Amino acid sequence: MKKAFLLCAALIFGFNAQAQITLDYYLPDGIKYDSKIPTPKSVLGSEVGEWHVRHDQLVNYMYAVAEASDRVSISEYARTYESRPLLMLTITSPENHKNIDKLKREHVQLTDAANSGSLDISNMPAVITLSYSVHGNEPSGSNSSLLTVYHLAAAQGKEIEDVLKNTIILVDPSINPDGLSRFAQWANQHKSLNNLVTDPASREYSEVWPGGRTNHYWFDLNRDWLLVQHPESKGRIAKFHEWKPNILTDHHEMGTNSTFFFQPGIPSRTHPLTPERNQRLTASIAEYHAEELDKIQSLYYSKESFDDFYYGKGSTYPDVNGAIGILFEQASSRGHAQESVHGILKFPFTIRNQFTASLSTIKATQAMREELLAHMRDFYKERSEAAKAASIKAYVFGEEADQARTYHLAEMLNRHQVKIYELKNDLNTDSKNFKAGKAFVVPTNQQQYQLITAVFERRTEFTDSLFYDVSAWTMPYAFNLPFAELGNREYKDNVLGSQFDGEMKSNGSVIGGKSNYAYVFEWDEYYAPKAVYKLLSNGVRAKVASQPFTSVTTQGTKDFDYGTIMVPMGVQDDQQQTHKLIQEIAKENGISVYSVKTGLTPKGMDLGSNNFENLIEPKVAMIGGNGTNSYEIGEAWHLMDQRYHMPLSIVEQDDIRGSRLHRYNVLIISGYGYNDLSASDVDEIKRWVSNGGTLIAYKYGIGWAKQHGLANVEFVSGNNNNEDDEVKTRPYVNQSNDSGAGVIGGAIFNTKIDLTHPMGYGFNNEDLTVFRNSTQFLQKGKNPYSNPVVYTDSPLASGYVSDENIERMKNTAAVIISRHGSGKVITMTDNPNFRAFWYGTNKLFANAIFFGHTISGSTAN
Repeated sequence: MKKAFLLCAALIFGFNAQAQITLDYYLPDGIKYDSKIPTPKSVLGSEVGEWHVRHDQLVNYMYAVAEASDRVSISEYARTYESRPLLMLTITSPENHKNIDKLKREHVQLTDAANSGSLDISNMPAVITLSYSVHGNEPSGSNSSLLTVYHLAAAQGKEIEDVLKNTIILVDPSINPDGLSRFAQWANQHKSLNNLVTDPASREYSEVWPGGRTNHYWFDLNRDWLLVQHPESKGRIAKFHEWKPNILTDHHEMGTNSTFFFQPGIPSRTHPLTPERNQRLTASIAEYHAEELDKIQSLYYSKESFDDFYYGKGSTYPDVNGAIGILFEQASSRGHAQESVHGILKFPFTIRNQFTASLSTIKATQAMREELLAHMRDFYKERSEAAKAASIKAYVFGEEADQARTYHLAEMLNRHQVKIYELKNDLNTDSKNFKAGKAFVVPTNQQQYQLITAVFERRTEFTDSLFYDVSAWTMPYAFNLPFAELGNREYKDNVLGSQFDGEMKSNGSVIGGKSNYAYVFEWDEYYAPKAVYKLLSNGVRAKVASQPFTSVTTQGTKDFDYGTIMVPMGVQDDQQQTHKLIQEIAKENGISVYSVKTGLTPKGMDLGSNNFENLIEPKVAMIGGNGTNSYEIGEAWHLMDQRYHMPLSIVEQDDIRGSRLHRYNVLIISGYGYNDLSASDVDEIKRWVSNGGTLIAYKYGIGWAKQHGLANVEFVSGNNNNEDDEVKTRPYVNQSNDSGAGVIGGAIFNTKIDLTHPMGYGFNNEDLTVFRNSTQFLQKGKNPYSNPVVYTDSPLASGYVSDENIERMKNTAAVIISRHGSGKVITMTDNPNFRAFWYGTNKLFANAIFFGHTISGSTAN
């Protein structure tokens, strides 16, 4: 009885530090290691797994090995937002290193369908990229990279020599240095030194918000492989295409009570553009993982969970580039040792599994080398034939009124080695007009045909209704850009102009020179909010037009639309400074600013009209902290800081009273819970709104605003068909799939926007595509002027959604304006800043911030 009690106490409260782990615990048996290669302990001061490795320690070790070994070279391929280096180690035989440029050039030629047939793959090394811990609080991957690099640099014997001769191994030890550093600090500072605490409720296993999963701006970098919005991803994708690896591994962690997962995963959840051969090869490689994990008695599974659908993940992006992406998921100790259903899960055990999977990947590549090389060559040959036969010969996209959005889509495609050309001559097709020099053309008959198809396709039919991530990412929709498919008839020789070089042309200017009366510019350009904030924050007085007008410029009369910004000179405190700022914002933001000499207009309101609303400098806060959605907050923070150059105060829920709300005129709440707000906090927010503040609530923040009487909205409940369905029995095994099919994991939908409303300023087409990943629907507001954005009666544009959810969504509100006292509450069902690539709806967010206070109270619900 006493022994049982002691065992129970050890499981719940802690146990004496485990016997000292040595390298022998991790390394394969029977291999000698070169003593000239530094061990991890000799550099770190502790054994792998004793502490969570900090990123600076990881970097120091990688450089130490590269210095000591002629098998290893190292380079820095990017810097994080926090200026931490991202490293790539190239590990192969010394002989291969001497010819590394030639080997790289020949390997990349496998993707050249016209010339790859002449390559002799029998003597060509295969290329592997081992990439670790894209999620910073899934640290077993990065910690195992220490062992992988040591083993490859120091192991002796014919087996390792054959591996290094026949493979080039690229090691990315930490894909997310900022997140890894954040988590290592947390785990290490809470470690008990004499008795490791294994209680899952202990503070060590519960990071403070926002946790270490994400990068500096709290983005999930494992969703950014296709989107390439962050420096970590930009460098990583450039390195991927520099080498075109045959295999890329993606090392993750999952729940503590799980085991170990490796792909192929669920076959029905593979993207249809991924060739079936890819899955066969992945299944063959899986046999090597199983063999090695069997040896160390690790539990694992392979044909359940996860999917290979969204091409923006590390395990799936390679699949659309002729490679094999492999996801590994290790049960996480989340600290140093934690109680689980399988006993105490120790950090060193999690590291050993990741290291073992790295070695099994290398072993499989060595054995399957020619198959993998042939797969890459055949992939591009087959895609080349498909491109030649395709009915779609090119895609054209572009927005004349906003060159920044057009450029940023071209920039994204360019990072994936897609060839893009300026439109040479005006083109009218599919009821759309594209202007020469203002649009781009993407021919499909090129090397990246498969990726181009994945980026532009509009898919609405699926073999499976469950998705681990989004089901659609049609890029022109994300950028709210007109686009069209060109067939043989439309795709002529005179379509292609100069090839896009990746650089944005600076075409902003002040037209008409210095004005002593006023300057005007339209709100259409993507960076107009950045320009206006610079003016307002420097004390410049500006107004926004709530009606269209025509003015006389040096280029003749010009029509100006709703949302045009006017800077009148006569009311400025420092006119010289205002002239200087106008020149700067035009150049910096690609904006055409027009010099106006008189307030009298030939048509529409004059410049002194009360229909020009005064703008105020936005002072913006967002409620964050425990329980709130760090992704959505980070997306808003990134947009405002990186693109609009505006400060955003992120205020913890329990600091609302201490934050002095009167400092702000815009307050934002997004998803998840706000339970830490006390009754007095809520009263304080309500008083603030009533006194004239603008509250922006989106996604699940709407529920909080409604609950506390701030948002006058009603949710759509039930099924619109009002049928009294009889309860039907279903097999228990289908429970998970049935519930998952009702989720909107991420799809694209059609809305209509009121171009006359302040929320519609800067948009030039009433058709607006939005991203949605929730099943929250709003009835239209009873005030007919309070619904500036509504879903259409045929809302699905791309992606999966159940028939029931389509019916519930039809003709519902996407944005509703409510009135609360003198203030406004702007509710949006969807996140306008999704993953930093949804450029098309960023302007909705900006309009709410800059123009919310101008919305007439009589037009609010």
